Amino acid sequence: MSDSTPRRTSAPGRARKRAIREHAAQTGLAYSVAARHLESVGLRPGETLATYGRTIYPIGFDPHRQLLVERRERRSFEERVSDTRRAAALPGGRAEHLAERFPPSRGGTGTGVGVLYHGEGRQELLAMLYIVVATESPGLLPVVGDLAWIAELGEDTALDTACAEVDREARRLLDQEPLGLWSSIQKALDIAGHSADGQVRQEAIRQAALLHTMMTPHLGYAGEPYVEGLPVVGARQTLDALLIVADDGHASGTRVRLLTQPNDARSGTIIGARWGSSGPPVGYLVWLDGATAPLSVCPEDLIVLAGQETIPR
Repeated sequence: MSDSTPRRTSAPGRARKRAIREHAAQTGLAYSVAARHLESVGLRPGETLATYGRTIYPIGFDPHRQLLVERRERRSFEERVSDTRRAAALPGGRAEHLAERFPPSRGGTGTGVGVLYHGEGRQELLAMLYIVVATESPGLLPVVGDLAWIAELGEDTALDTACAEVDREARRLLDQEPLGLWSSIQKALDIAGHSADGQVRQEAIRQAALLHTMMTPHLGYAGEPYVEGLPVVGARQTLDALLIVADDGHASGTRVRLLTQPNDARSGTIIGARWGSSGPPVGYLVWLDGATAPLSVCPEDLIVLAGQETIPR
């Protein structure tokens, strides 16, 4: 006698199908291709390959930062417009906007990751980078009137699109050696300090004084000389996160695990991105839990752990 009652798929089978559907939806892949990915790399429910999707505000170990991010998402339209007007004002306004938009964070206990999106003078360094871009590549600058019009929409991403080339060039400058970067900034500030535009000249003079402070040796508590230096890492992480908004990828603070030997299945934290001339990151700097130095990893060798984004995008 045959059993006419339909057989229900086992719980593990249902979970697998749900994971495949979620992976297909997140990556835009066909169901069959998503299934092969799950099988080949051992993706767990909610995980994705780092070659897909984006993580702008990772859920990390800093509840204060998460509170700031969530509060920012609840801004009124008037508050958003006020902020985009500020973000449209290069160099200082956009630098201030970015420092606030991507607040400092920190790694978790035991991960070996310290502060992220941090550094005394991060906002000032971002402003200096925009001055360098304006001096060295003025053709990349958007038309001021266009930025003013876009700012009235109150949409960060619309303004990001208009400033995309400027932002990417500012990030590229941070790949220089520290001495080369210092030299580029100093040269640009000298030129801007003699500008016929009074506002540009005053801003350049102010930033030049700040640069001098950052690079002047000081005496530490034990009497040893030290140079405060430029907060390059924090500025890099800030611009990485900004570029990821438009080009996809995973910002610093994103928790991942590796696929490659001898580090297979080890977890870590993204602390930086490597960029090409366009598109998403071509690589990441990952600090494996408990490591003493970061590891350079290709996106295809990384899996992003589940539940990483503070606010779904």
